[in-house]
Formats: sequence, structure tokens, C-alpha cells
Amino acid sequence: MHPSSKAGLLVLGLALWASPGQATPSYEDVRQAYRSSDVQVLDRQGQLIQRVRLDFHQRRGDWVALEQISPALQMAVLMSEDRRFESHGGVDWLSVGSAAWDGLFAGRSRGASTITMQLAGLMDQDLLGGRGGRSVWQKLDQVVAAQSLEDTWSKPEILETYLNQVAFRGELIGVDAMARTLFQKQAAALDARESAIAAVLLRGPNASALTVERRACLTLQEMGRAEQCRALSNLVPVALRRAGQAPLGQAQRAPHFARWVLDQNPQIKAGDSVHTSLDTRLQMQVQASMRRHLLDLSTARVQDAAVVVLDNHSGQVLAYVGSSGDLSEAAEVDHARALRQAGSTLKPFLYEMAIEKRLLTAASLLEDSPLNLSTGNGLYIPQNYDKQFVGWVSARNALASSLNIPAVRVLTMLGPANLVDRLRALGMNLRQDGDFYGYSLALGSADVSLLELTNAYRALANLGQTQAVQTRMDQQSAAFHPVMDAGASWIVGDILSDRQARVLTFGLDSALSTPFWSAVKTGTSKDMRDNWALGWTEHFTVGVWVGNSAGQSMQDVSGVSGAAPIWHEVISILQQRRPGRQTAMPAQVQRRQIEFLPAMEPSREEFFVEGTQTDRVVLSDVEQAYAGPARIREPVNGTIFALDPDIPPQNQQLRLLAQGQITEPLVWWVQGVEAGKGAQLRIPLVPGTLRIELKTEHGRLMDEVSVQIRGAQMTSFNKD
Repeated sequence: MHPSSKAGLLVLGLALWASPGQATPSYEDVRQAYRSSDVQVLDRQGQLIQRVRLDFHQRRGDWVALEQISPALQMAVLMSEDRRFESHGGVDWLSVGSAAWDGLFAGRSRGASTITMQLAGLMDQDLLGGRGGRSVWQKLDQVVAAQSLEDTWSKPEILETYLNQVAFRGELIGVDAMARTLFQKQAAALDARESAIAAVLLRGPNASALTVERRACLTLQEMGRAEQCRALSNLVPVALRRAGQAPLGQAQRAPHFARWVLDQNPQIKAGDSVHTSLDTRLQMQVQASMRRHLLDLSTARVQDAAVVVLDNHSGQVLAYVGSSGDLSEAAEVDHARALRQAGSTLKPFLYEMAIEKRLLTAASLLEDSPLNLSTGNGLYIPQNYDKQFVGWVSARNALASSLNIPAVRVLTMLGPANLVDRLRALGMNLRQDGDFYGYSLALGSADVSLLELTNAYRALANLGQTQAVQTRMDQQSAAFHPVMDAGASWIVGDILSDRQARVLTFGLDSALSTPFWSAVKTGTSKDMRDNWALGWTEHFTVGVWVGNSAGQSMQDVSGVSGAAPIWHEVISILQQRRPGRQTAMPAQVQRRQIEFLPAMEPSREEFFVEGTQTDRVVLSDVEQAYAGPARIREPVNGTIFALDPDIPPQNQQLRLLAQGQITEPLVWWVQGVEAGKGAQLRIPLVPGTLRIELKTEHGRLMDEVSVQIRGAQMTSFNKD
């Protein structure tokens, strides 16, 4: 209090003897009403994983019990603010008298408010004065409130509440926010120097560094620690500069997940805690794996990644890493929910739909040869196949090896609009209709998010049943509802787990192969901007995206070399936690031993949706033999080809094939350069427009075609 006249002293004396008692809130009520400025995001075990600030008027930390507050800080505060705290009954009348005497006879005004009186003012804003200070009646009410607190609260409760409610500097309210911000440590760990600095800030929250240093030194002297004054000149400026920084202990294990949860739950307020489904240990393992692999890819111009891990049965999000953190140029961007081009990751849903509608079986033969659609979207990715295949491949091998032309042929059976409807039913928010995407949708021209895509793959793991993901432990899981056929979904999963079926593109030994049952599909978007790897085991589904936040192309990185190694490591961690096996085959799936005529693929055991099973796959010769002069059969004039960044470059070649009556040696010329001799030749795919000529060895032109090859890097053709 600041009395300046005898009248003020008289009023205070009357207040002591004559004022009636007033209702005072209990310590427990005040403690329960306390609100941090943050939301605490907890993992599935109740461990803190993230703090998200929602109140930007003040920064309040957690409530700290008195026994968890440094004894040095308690001593410094009592020395600075209320020396006789333990002995007075709410008002220190010796200080009041001394302050009144100084005001009357020395012309000085100084405070005499005890900690209890200050706390009363903090608890009741009506007791705080304006710019001109408190009125006489406010002073009187503050005295009464302080005496009431002393009557109903214990001294430790008063001191604890005061330290948790008082302003230290700027927006910092309470000992927790102060300690973790100014000194980057918990309140229990404050030493004598730090405690002295904090204590003098109570008298002058906005004081200059020199003033704080001088006052802190006086407090240290009173504490018997005068020798520690020497270090204050370095410590004080550093501490005060931190006032606007984020506090120590702002858990940063799942910033993007926390923001997503709060977006889903707008009713959550500052001071609340939310119990989520995240697994902290798994989250940290995923982050470590991501960081390790991104550092390995740093020379390939890769900076960002995102990973989502879902529990197949409950839909709970177990891990959610939205960016690569300090490796990223846009660490705040949530790449798990950002829209990116899907690449080949949509192919499993295309094949599932075709198998479901009985348009296709896993044994059906699809031609991997030039495709010239009227829309101009024909795309072709040739492979180094064994000669016995001659462009024909089963649907099983086409999907597992991620061949593009067969996928486009399948989409011509279904129509883009039907596939768009199916993808939307699976939770992918496609913004355009089927006509917009056209047949390029088979190759992933649509933009999707990793979260949407991972949950759609989870639907395959659950045999066609889709369900919204769950982020909170205190919420009931959403109901499952069927979107895809159970038998067709199981068959697609079996295909994506087939190491032999993917050998055409990926070989037997790659990051897609695991020593346990797993199904996986990779994808790479145009110009190597996005890498994907999505797959599942019996219990878990994992989705990985790798790329750059600004969309820059990566250098020679495909899904199998970029995203797949992270996927492989994460799925292996999960398998160690909870081993699984392939989901039991549905009753409507039939098992058959099949053979191919002619023997383009070895005989094998194959699976069929009931009603489509067969024992023999026969390729009919529907093309009549051409008996005219030699001409170019492949490629077809005007065809558009595309380099697939998901397939190794050495496996992407263009087949040149002549047909007709070949009476003299033939020579192939590409862009005016001799490329080779013979009726059949393979050349590297070179981005650009290529003029291909078929001549005799004497230079007579027999035929010529022009084709376009699209890719990320332009090079010139030469015969080497």
C-alpha cells in the first residue's frame, strides 16, 4: 500500500477492526480454475508430446507445486517482497507504518503490500487501481481480502498461488513460464543468481538490464551470496532477451499432428489437455528413421518427408510426422495433409475395381505395347522382358511391377469417372471429375494427401471396409462401411505382396521385400517431384511421402529408393512389436493351378473372385500376318511415350520392330543417326520428339514414324 496521509493510516486501522468478513474462494477452487495459455497434447499413455499455445494475451505455464519451486527462489522473493511473510496476518503493519512515515515526513512513497495483499489483488481485479493508483476504498477492500485469505488458507498455499499467478516480465505470468523462458530450465532448478533476478522483476517487470542487475545484487547480498554478483552482468541481458522466446520444454514431437487434432476439435480451449492416440516411442522412431534416410538423400536434392502410421483395426493414428523439421525449408507445412500428385499409388484401386466387376482376373493378359488413344494420353513404358513375353503380361505382374500401359488399358475398360467415384468413396477428396483427368488418372494424375491415401490403403488391408481415422482415445471409433469387394481387395493385397511378380521392374532384392508378409506399392509423380511408398501388414498400414516442400524435382530418386527405405524400416519396427500374417482368404476367393498358352508366364497357383476362375489362359492370335514390304510395326506413328521415374532408367527402352517381307538387311536411324541393324532393336528412351526411319543397308527408306517421349531431363540422342 502507498498511504500518503494520516487519514490513510486511520482508514487502514479502522479496516482492521471494523470491516466484516467477506467470502473468499478456497485454494482448491483457485487451483482448479487456473488455465495455462497452452493446450497439452498427450499420447495414448498420457505422456506429454506437444504444447500448442492458444492464448496469446499472456503466457502461462503449468501450475507448479511449492515443493517443486526452487528454495532459492522462495527465499529471494520473500527477501524482496515480504520479509515478515511468515509472521504477519495478511498486513505487515510495521511496513505500513514505515511507509506512512516516509510519505509524511521524508516525502518518499514506497509500497507496503504483502504477498498476501498482492495475491488478493491478483485474484480480484476490482482491487487493482488504475493509472493513478488504488483508491482508499480499494486499499481497504484489499486489506480485508488479505486478512480473509490468511484466515482460510495456509502460508504455503498463499505463497504457491502467488508464485503461479504473478507477472514477472512482459507476457510471462507465473513461475513456470518465467523459469522455462528466461532461464531455460524448470522452476525447481533455479539457482541463487537466477532467483534473485526473477525476484526483482516482481517489483519492476519492465526495468532495464542495469536496474535489474543492481537490484539483483542487493538481493543476493541479503541472501548471503554477495560473491555471485559478479556473474550478473552476463546473465541478466541474456535472460531478458529471452522474454519473447518459446519456453524450454515446449515438446515438439508432433507439431503437425497436434494442430490437426485441434482443427478437428475447436471446442478445446487454452489450459485443456487432449488424450490422443499417438504412440510417443513409435513417433520418435519414425522421426529418427526419416531423418537418417533424408540425410542419405541430401545429395539427390531431397529435403522433406512425411509418414503416417495407422492401426488397421481401430483406425487410430499411431505416428504422424508432417515434415522433416530443421532439414526442411518449410518445416511448418504439414506434408501429411498437403495435396501431391499420386503417381502409381492409385493403380491398386484401379485393378481392384476391375477384378471386382469381373472385367479382369489376376491371370488376365494385358498387352504392354504402344497405345495410341484418340485423346492423345497413350503412355508406354517398355521393359527388358524375356522374349517369351513379347509385350504380353498378366495383370498380377503388371500391377506388382507397376507397368503403365496395362494400367491405362484397364482404365479404358472402367472409365475415369467410375474410378473417380471409387476414390472419393475411399475418402480421397478429388476436386475434378473423370473427364478432367482422363486416362492419365490410371497413372496418378490426381492430387491426394498422404493421410487420405494411407487410410485408403488401410481399406484394402481391411478387405474393402473403410473407416474414418481416430485421433483421440476418448472418442468412439467410427463405424466401418464397405466400399470395395472383399475378395478383390484380398487378391490385390496378395499381388502387392508377391516378390516374384514385381521382379520385372524391381528385382527380387529391394526395399519392398520384407522377411514377413507385407503388401506395398510405390509411386513417383511427374518430374520426380513426389515419391510414395504405401503398404500394410495384418495389423498396421504405413504411408510415406518424400519430396520437397516447394515442389522441386529430386535427382534420380524413385519411390523404391526414396520413400521405400523409410517404409521398410517403419513396417519392420511395427512387425517386431506385433507380428502378423496374411489376412485369411475370404470364402468367395477361389484358388486354382493355372497354365498359360503359349507359355508366356510359368504355370502357377492363382486366385480368382468366385465365378471368374479358370485353369488355362490362352492368348488368341487376332492379328493377321502382314505380307507387304518391310515397315515399322512398333512404335506407332504419333504415339506419346513417358519416362516413369519409378522404374530404373536401364529398364526403360523403346522397342523398334519391323514386319513384312524382309528381303535385305535393315538399318534403323534415329534423329539422323544410325542406331542399329536388324528387324528388331531396343534403344534408350530419350526425352523429346524422335524421328525414326527404317532403311535398307543401301539407304532406301522403307518407313518412318515420329513419336514424343516425355521426361524430366532433356538429352540428345546418339548411337552410344
